[in-house]
Amino acid sequence: MKVMLVEDEDMIAMIMEDFLADLNCQVVGTFGAVAPALAWLDAAETLPDAAVLDVNLGSERVFPVAEALRALGVPFCFATGYGVVEDERFTDAPVLSKPLDPDKLAVVVDGFRA
Repeated sequence: MKVMLVEDEDMIAMIMEDFLADLNCQVVGTFGAVAPALAWLDAAETLPDAAVLDVNLGSERVFPVAEALRALGVPFCFATGYGVVEDERFTDAPVLSKPLDPDKLAVVVDGFRA
């Protein structure tokens, strides 16, 4: 499974990449901001199978990336230190609390595979 990761904290991104690798996922792109993530999606020859999105990216929110993924039919989940996503457009998306629990990530990834 090819996964896109949007996370602005380098250390957390590395940990999440390791967790995903342990789940036999290949991280095909890691981005710390909305603009480069959207540019990559626009230029991608092959879309990811799924995505893990940090809600807060410095001074911006990841929701434009979530909208683009939804339009492309790519499933995604949110990862947040707040435990909730305060955007009614995405109430159906799985939400993982930080610090990330690898077992809960595994459940979400298995759902993407189904």
